Amino acid sequence: MTQLKYTAISAMFEAIWMARLPGIIRQLSKSRGVIFTLHRVLPDTPAEFSPNSILQVRPDFLEYAIKRVRELGLDIVNLDEAIARLRGPDDGRNFVVFTFDDAYRDNLTYALPILRRHQCPFTLYVPTSLVDGIGEVWWQALEDIIAHQNDMKVMIEGEVEHFDCAAVPQKRATFAALYQHMREMPEMDRIALMRTLANDYGLDLDQHCRDLIMDWQELEIFANEPLCTIGAHTVHHYELAKLPCDQARTEIVQSMDILKAKFDKAPEHFSYPIGGPQSAGEREFELARDIGLKSAVTTRPGGLYAGQANQLHALPRVSLNGLFQSRRYVDVFATGALFSWMGAVSAA
Repeated sequence: MTQLKYTAISAMFEAIWMARLPGIIRQLSKSRGVIFTLHRVLPDTPAEFSPNSILQVRPDFLEYAIKRVRELGLDIVNLDEAIARLRGPDDGRNFVVFTFDDAYRDNLTYALPILRRHQCPFTLYVPTSLVDGIGEVWWQALEDIIAHQNDMKVMIEGEVEHFDCAAVPQKRATFAALYQHMREMPEMDRIALMRTLANDYGLDLDQHCRDLIMDWQELEIFANEPLCTIGAHTVHHYELAKLPCDQARTEIVQSMDILKAKFDKAPEHFSYPIGGPQSAGEREFELARDIGLKSAVTTRPGGLYAGQANQLHALPRVSLNGLFQSRRYVDVFATGALFSWMGAVSAA
């Protein structure tokens, strides 16, 4: 996210909050609830170069968000209850669902104690190869490689390109360029490029994954936690829309089978990796439906409406974004109709 875009969104959130619009919109709109997206929960202040800090919130911000949505009169429910409410008559009791993607170890260290203290139900979406310690947290690996280099040489479309990484602005530009390039590549080509970069610049991708992601023993704590719903998140965290249909289906089904074998219960809910329009579309929604999952969530912004009881495999979410951790913004994040409008405008 560019600084200009960040400033513009912050200004919009400030204006919405100052005008007291969130409460008015929640009262007048037909949105029944919101699903929050979270990834990492860490107390550390991000380094000056940390493009993935967008995925990171502080423990105190998570705790405030839980308390604040309840102060606003919103129920915190699990996904099964959210679906039941979408299918049932509108009783005026709006709700929030907390979801966490990727099974980062900091969820165990910092998030779980807060969730338990406030009896906050939540869903944890698990990519199984990452828990095995043989996956690639490639977006963080890319940041960590660039952070330690003053210059880089990368083979792109058959030619070596040079990147200046000496100062923070150049590091940000390098990350933005390489991240976008990797998002546009076929998944197998991206994997090959990431492994080349890791080899060239001395990063052990398996160890990097093990350092960031819980192992099965740690994940079992969540599987045994009554507040937690374990959801599937594929095996390898590939963008499903980039894969042949059979491989995309296997990514979903195999992850479900592994989780069932580990915890004696098949997951009924799913999160599309990355989850935007480039990563999951109608084909993927149909796959999730045909496989028999109860729900599947995207990262497309929006609130939940009664009509989405018939679209449970393309549910929107609102990100509790690490770049917007002002407490007053929680009122904005909890207003699903605002994000439905924003999503409609960005798609237009």
